[in-house]
Amino acid sequence: MKLVFITQTLDPGDPALAQTVDLVRALAARTDELAVVTRHVRWDDVPAGVDVRLFDAASRVGRVASFERAVASSLPRADAVLVHMVPQFLLLASPLARVRRVPVLLWYTHWHASRALRIATSLADLVLSVDHSSFPLASPKVRATGHAIDVELFDAPPPAAHGGPMRLLAVGRTARWKGLATLLEATSLAVAGGLDASLEIRGPSLTSDELAHRAELAALADGDDRLRGRVVLADAVPRAQLPGLLAAVDVVVSPNEPRRGATLDKAVFEAAACARPVVSTNAAFSPLLGGLPLPLIAPPASPGALADVISALGVAGIELRASLGAELRGRVVAGHSLEHWADEVISLVGEVRSPRGG
Repeated sequence: MKLVFITQTLDPGDPALAQTVDLVRALAARTDELAVVTRHVRWDDVPAGVDVRLFDAASRVGRVASFERAVASSLPRADAVLVHMVPQFLLLASPLARVRRVPVLLWYTHWHASRALRIATSLADLVLSVDHSSFPLASPKVRATGHAIDVELFDAPPPAAHGGPMRLLAVGRTARWKGLATLLEATSLAVAGGLDASLEIRGPSLTSDELAHRAELAALADGDDRLRGRVVLADAVPRAQLPGLLAAVDVVVSPNEPRRGATLDKAVFEAAACARPVVSTNAAFSPLLGGLPLPLIAPPASPGALADVISALGVAGIELRASLGAELRGRVVAGHSLEHWADEVISLVGEVRSPRGG
């Protein structure tokens, strides 16, 4: 089988797209040929046999032309094209693929339903997402594959007993929709109720508004007597160091706001793979976080409810938290591992593959 994989970058250090290198490794292990069309490569360990074709130019018109040349040169003998996360790439690749009767699939998991996504969905043979709830459009083409978590990298021993505060961690950009202001208020309420807790917020600020919100979060933490000295707001760590960061905490919190839909943040799955209880305000995580001895899902934009869930985990103690974490890791391994994802992708390619156009 030959697969063409189209993505933005291959860079294990990219703050948002580092996971793409895992996808390429897993797909390369399951195909006879894998051609990757991408704009940037900053990866020293591209698997042998992976044919990387770059596109770039100083102007948008030049980039489009370069992209189409790279795709066209990758299509001979291809059984399918898989576009990763960028609907516009599918719009450009689809006519070239159709001429050769090569099916086109889109992997997409995000809240934003752009016009380009609507058109791409109509053109794609199948759309792949973590779950039906993680794709923002209703379509019979959607297939759930689970997430693609490297459960060998994201693994951690049970948390060690310690005498300090319960250590909370939030990972992700300082975007307003991430709900970090709600988390600060919830932590303050939990401390007021008697919980000894600390909070570390780790993530990049990639836009001017995210930088502004970062400053607002720092001011909120510094201006609250209950939080002063308990909150650390720091930059993201390289992806290779993230499992170690997760291993050093007791509970991970993902307090996304509701207006952004049901995006299934991979950081939640990575934390669960490291056997740490994860508290979320996204009900779409119920299959992963539900059905446990303690609730791990709180209503969105509700500091009091979030504080109650966090406080209950503090009262539960380290042994119960370790038990919850072990169950969550088992669920990720079963349904959201990198190997499971790649097997699902190859199976779906098998469903839609058509006679090669040559």
